[in-house]
Parts: sequence; C-alpha cells; structure tokens
Amino acid sequence: MVRTASASVAAGPTLAVVAREAGVSVPTASKVVNGREDVAPETRRRVTEALDRLGYVRRPRFDAAKPPRLIDLVVHSLESSWSGAVLHGVEEAAHDAGLEVVVSAALIRSRAGRPERGWLDKLVARGSSGVLFNLAGLSDSQYAWLEQHRIPFVMIDPVREPPEGVVSVGAANWRGGLTATEHLLSLGHERVAVIAGPRRTMCSSARVAGYRSALASAGVRHRADYVRHAGFDESVARSRMRELLDLPEPPTAVFVCSDRMALGVYEALAERGLSVPADFSVVGFDDLPEARWASPALTTVRQPLSEMAATALRSLLRLMDGHHPESARTELSTRLVERASTAAPPLA
Repeated sequence: MVRTASASVAAGPTLAVVAREAGVSVPTASKVVNGREDVAPETRRRVTEALDRLGYVRRPRFDAAKPPRLIDLVVHSLESSWSGAVLHGVEEAAHDAGLEVVVSAALIRSRAGRPERGWLDKLVARGSSGVLFNLAGLSDSQYAWLEQHRIPFVMIDPVREPPEGVVSVGAANWRGGLTATEHLLSLGHERVAVIAGPRRTMCSSARVAGYRSALASAGVRHRADYVRHAGFDESVARSRMRELLDLPEPPTAVFVCSDRMALGVYEALAERGLSVPADFSVVGFDDLPEARWASPALTTVRQPLSEMAATALRSLLRLMDGHHPESARTELSTRLVERASTAAPPLA
C-alpha cells in the first residue's frame, strides 16, 4: 500500500506563527508558501527554515473532489535520450487521460548537503494532483514531506530501493541479465565478463544476479575477477574494460549493464586494436538510440522505457483516485535485440 499521511495529523502552526518566527510579515510568508518569485533569497531562506522547523503543512490548492488536471514529472536530467524516452511515454499517456504535465529537473541535494526542497514546495504552490519521479531516489525528509502533504507519487525505475509501500515501475532486470548472458553462451563464449553499475543499486544487483544464474545453468564457472562495477557512464566502464583485458586470461565477451557504458567498452577495445565482434563480443542494456548508432550496432537488452513511464502514470492516476495496488512494484518485460556486436569467439 502506498505511503500516505494519517488523517489525524495535527493542524500545526498558523502562518502568523511562522512569520513571527522568521521575522517577516504574514504577506511575505504567504508569498514563500505559494511559490512567488518576488521574495529576496535571504528572506526566502529564513521563512523556509521556519516552515520546516515548525512543521507547517502547506495545503494543496487543488480540489480533490474534481478530476485531476495537472501532474508533475520530476527527472534528474533533461539532457539524455533516457529522459527523452520517459518524457515521450508520460506525454502520450497524459494526453490520453486529458492531463497536463509540468516537467522539471531537480537536484536531490543542495551545495550545503541538505535536501533541496524548493521544487517540492512548487508542487503544492501550483496545485499538482500527483508526481512522477524519474530519479535515483529521494531523501528520507523528501519522502516524509510528500507523506505529510498527502501528495500521491510513483517512482519510475528508482536506482535505490524505495521505502516499503512506495509505488514504483521498472524493468525485469534479472531476466535481462540472464538473457544477455545466455546469448553470449549460446555463441560459444565461456569466458564471459560483466561490467555492472554501482554495487548497491537495485537494477545493477539484479542484472548481475541474472548473469550468474545463466553461468550456473550452463555449467560455466563463475569467476569473481570477471565481475567489475562502474558508474553508468563511458569513462569508468572504459577503465574497467582495460582491467579485464589485462587479466592473465581475459574474457572473450562482456555483458555491459548500460548502453552508455558499452560505448566506453568499445573505446577500450579499439585502443588495444581489438575488433567487435571478430575479436570480442559485447552486449549492452537499455536499447537507447545510441545502441543503433554505434559502430558496429550494439546487441542489447531492451527495457521499455516509454512503456514504463506510461504504466507509472496510469498507476499514479489510480492512486489519485484512492485505489492502492496489491503490489507496490510493477516490472515490465525485457527482450534481447540482436545486432552486429556479437559473434562466436575467435579461434584459439
């Protein structure tokens, strides 16, 4: 069941009390609460800190009895093709439902190390009926803020496991890791490595578990030195691929847990004069446009990003209508997309 605030939460301090605590007038405190821009930064900071310190609850302006018309999509970046696929899925589903969507990018932490709350305040100020988050995760105080304000929300493919009961939509990562590794094994590779994302992320752990399960089912020995972890970017993946190539018995194929990371693997192989797939086979994960543009085109596991986003929006609509899902986690199927980056291992 989704996390919601108790209906018995005390009313809390009035705006006049907050204004007195912050040393400002009530109209000025009201401007901060309602997201107005005509407030000096230092004044806004004092009022915001007083709001947090006193536990003032900023009530949504929308009428919950009316059909929802506006939702927020909060992403961690608007610059990647990943975000573009998510936005496409949300936009299409929102159009079908007659909703308007406000899209924003959010920093999870401020430079002072505290949770950044400005964008959360704006959700209430503009009367959003619910929120979709495509972020690594939220801080404990941000989850508490959403609970306190009784704002329905759904996480799209969270990197870190959300608190119990938080509704999320993702991909079948274990199955994807299994399928990618089985493909390489079917081609005759026995020395198969994996370059995964950060160790304690949900998707990375599941994909590595699928990789290990495929090896075990095929009777292929699991080698700890063939498992490497990186961030989800090209540069660290390139370094991890160099480490694998420097092993006394290097692998002949690698399952890379994101398409962006696979591009870094391509660069490391090219540095050593190795050709894909004649000398080395590579499988990615995501099926972003970059996978098709790579040379050679990347064999990868497709996770349906747009469909995940659309499913998340439909789940949000049900939450806003007061219907809680039996299971908080929904996983959509992945599938292997074969292209030109895999082949049988080279002859010894």
